[in-house]
Amino acid sequence: MTPKTRIGLAAFVSSLGLDLVTKYLIIQNLSFSDRIPVIDGFFYLTHVRNTGAAFGLFSDAPPEIRLTFFVGVACIAIAIIISFFRKLAPGDRLASLALGLILGGAIGNLIDRIRFQEVVDFLHFRLWAGYTWPDFNVADSCIVVGVGVLVLELLASEGETRAESAASESPGSS
Repeated sequence: MTPKTRIGLAAFVSSLGLDLVTKYLIIQNLSFSDRIPVIDGFFYLTHVRNTGAAFGLFSDAPPEIRLTFFVGVACIAIAIIISFFRKLAPGDRLASLALGLILGGAIGNLIDRIRFQEVVDFLHFRLWAGYTWPDFNVADSCIVVGVGVLVLELLASEGETRAESAASESPGSS
């Protein structure tokens, strides 16, 4: 098994497992709409359901259209992630970690959509001036972290490419 496969698989299994376990614990231990302060005034554990996408987008669409749309989008995203993963170099550990996290998060939320026709969210943050960030879950966090890692890697590799190009074009280098 190549390093990229080991790391990608470990990230996938860990992120999906953590997402499923945390959602199970929330469903078993909190009633719908419960809110437990972890850091009072800032961070709470909740039990809410999101029928829409990020920030509740499409939550008013008819349930059968919503389910078909979200399952379809998730399946396309999963296919793209797997395609990207297959094209990685065997030693590309960072990108495989990121894609494993994204895949685990995508499948975690897809499982919710299929089981409940909505996603279980439970992390709630109150920010400044009474503003609250929309509730989210471990799957959402893994997707965001994975995308962030990919963006940082892309920016770093672009910087290295430009630096190498500039060094090879500078006078006196041959």
